[in-house]
Amino acid sequence: MDGIVFDIKHFALHDGPGIRQTIFLKGCPLKCWWCHNPESQNPKIESYIKYNKIDDVKVENKVSIGKHYSVNEIINEIEKDIVFFDESNGGVTFSGGEPLLHTNFLKPILSHCNNKNIHTALDTCGYATKEKFLSIIDNIDLYLYDIKFIDNEKHIKYTGVSNELILNNFRLLSKNNKKIIVRLPLIPGINSTDKDIELLINFLKQFNNVNQIDILPYHNISKSKYKRLNIKYKLPDVKEFTSDEIEIIKQKLMNAGFRVENS
Repeated sequence: MDGIVFDIKHFALHDGPGIRQTIFLKGCPLKCWWCHNPESQNPKIESYIKYNKIDDVKVENKVSIGKHYSVNEIINEIEKDIVFFDESNGGVTFSGGEPLLHTNFLKPILSHCNNKNIHTALDTCGYATKEKFLSIIDNIDLYLYDIKFIDNEKHIKYTGVSNELILNNFRLLSKNNKKIIVRLPLIPGINSTDKDIELLINFLKQFNNVNQIDILPYHNISKSKYKRLNIKYKLPDVKEFTSDEIEIIKQKLMNAGFRVENS
């Protein structure tokens, strides 16, 4: 059994506690307008042509996005960083794309990590069947859970899917007393309005085991990726937040009783 991985980031500091290794699995059921990793959306290996200049001669290189890894290859990759995990109380984070598209691939890896006492985190959009969540629920120490909108119509418009399954899975994790950090991709004028923030606060206040929100402010540095992959960039005129604008939203969330971090 293998999975398609498009990146492995060593010494990651923003994907859970301590020093981490973040493994990015390819494929995502959402098509968010602002996606910072458009190369993660297609579940298949892709390629593009990169041009380099050598002595004024243009050289064409084919670059692949994604690589097949076996379970044992990923386990070996994780074990390279165990000393750093131990020293920093870190671990491994599975991200994407959407890692829950690869539950059969993940299960033996997660089991190995649990046996080795390696802390595990799952960075998820939450759009997966209840059965997939339940199949790995006891092997994940921390869920980094994206909530983009509470308003379902806006969720459908900007991501391509309903948020009903996402919010129900969030309730499932909370009911099972799982450790959750909410991740809020914050997009100017799209999910940053007073109404959007109020809806998010009212939803999260229902859960006693949720007390931290990580803000992921929009940036436009991924525009070149869209061009390279020949994908239309849907937010060409959206400007990045100022630090003051982020601070205003951060204060609203903090005033509601949440610990808030900027990533």
